Amino acid sequence: MTQPKPLNLPFDPIDRAAESWRAHFGPSAAMAAVTSIMRAHQILLSQLDALLKPYGLTFARYEALVLLTFSRAGALPLSKIGERLMVHPTSVTNTVDRLEKSGFVRRLPNPRDGRGVLAEITEPGRDVVRRATGDLMAAEFGLSMYAEDELQEMFDQLRTLRVAAGDFAGSSMRQDEEHGGLL
Repeated sequence: MTQPKPLNLPFDPIDRAAESWRAHFGPSAAMAAVTSIMRAHQILLSQLDALLKPYGLTFARYEALVLLTFSRAGALPLSKIGERLMVHPTSVTNTVDRLEKSGFVRRLPNPRDGRGVLAEITEPGRDVVRRATGDLMAAEFGLSMYAEDELQEMFDQLRTLRVAAGDFAGSSMRQDEEHGGLL
């Protein structure tokens, strides 16, 4: 996996910031945790985008293709894509535009809604998902330094934050009837 250039600092800058925070403002655990999460996001996004670049994808475009792959018909309304990926409609439009230019999706009229549009994955889109997924899985999505149980614990910890933010009701793990999968 292509790694971002290591910083090789002689100290942990987030830990150092936490010490200063404590001295100036008080408890620093929340600040240190959120700063670590934001840095981890930067690192992972950089690594994943580097892995996906040879396929003409970013992680956001890859996620959209995977979502379409998981859907029963290989097509979803743009509004459903935005809802499932938890992004603004403008981001969905931009993502689908780029995937369409690459030949990975096509737009179709939504037969259920005369004004709506579906994005449908193409065979080249399915092929690029298969190949890119192989690379991501081989790289363990950039998290090879963690054991399976640690990854599950990390997911559980972050899921608590997502429930508190209202992403979904914590007890509402239900199958999506319209699209036939846990989407």
